[in-house]
Amino acid sequence: MGYFVGAYATSPAGVKWDPEAEQAYFQQLKAFGNIQGLEHPFTGSLHQHDDEWFIANIDPSWQFVFTCVPGIMGALAQNPQFGIASDDEAGRQEALDFMQKACDAIGKLNSASGKPCVRAIEIQTAPDRSKASSSAKALKASLETMLSWDWHGAEIIIEHCDALVPEHEHAKGFLSLEDEITVVQELNNSLQANLGILINWGRSAIESHSTDGVIHHIKRVKDVGLLKGLMFSGVSDTQTDYGIWKDTHMPAAKDADSEFGAEHSLLTREEIHRALAACGDALTNDTIIGIKLGIRPKDAPLAPRVGYNQSALKMIDNFFSK
Repeated sequence: MGYFVGAYATSPAGVKWDPEAEQAYFQQLKAFGNIQGLEHPFTGSLHQHDDEWFIANIDPSWQFVFTCVPGIMGALAQNPQFGIASDDEAGRQEALDFMQKACDAIGKLNSASGKPCVRAIEIQTAPDRSKASSSAKALKASLETMLSWDWHGAEIIIEHCDALVPEHEHAKGFLSLEDEITVVQELNNSLQANLGILINWGRSAIESHSTDGVIHHIKRVKDVGLLKGLMFSGVSDTQTDYGIWKDTHMPAAKDADSEFGAEHSLLTREEIHRALAACGDALTNDTIIGIKLGIRPKDAPLAPRVGYNQSALKMIDNFFSK
């Protein structure tokens, strides 16, 4: 099993763009023996800082999964009505324009690589419902448009982010999982599409304020045959440098076999294995499995940036080697 690493979350570029520092980081990532490639952040262009640098420094064997959430959050900061599920038509069209740019970037990367290298694109059902109106109807209209485009071989996958719930503060506040399932099922049936859903461990934990909520989401999506992937980001129910129930991609907890880990992280080896086990027979070689981990302090040296990812991947590897 090869994994996808959301390496941008532990990248030195999170502090400032330094091509030499980023190159040293990429060299370390290339030495990982158990990854398929990267979960790649899309913010409006192929690479946030330098498309040509990115193309020159990636491993030729890597596959990619684009994630739109960094660009979406940036757009929401400027326009709370932005999103493919927005009931505001101008905000929805702005989001579709953004998705078209993502589609073009996938084509550019494939062309530069000389082969299809983008497995999927993760899209998210903005806007934040505490600030703007959204609906399954608007999401369906957006996806109908997006399905008419040539995605250069990439699958369209909804990454479920925490929905707006009345019980506690939210991080994203996007559409409910049930709304997302309904729309995906309708379009798969009516258009013979192959849409699916990916569960982000940390975001599902934030929505439910529990690790059991993650398992419920995984099983719900699996049971309707839509589970396309599982990405691991941690979270804490205790005040830490990563916050309480915050979507800051907290690393996995440290255990006896790991050199790097975050104190008070709920993402333990046991929870990683429980989540993977919950996938059941939906867990195949085509399933997107990966990690997206942040780092504190943000100006940390290279070793922990690499080490947090290695330690978490080892925990996943241990599940498959049992």
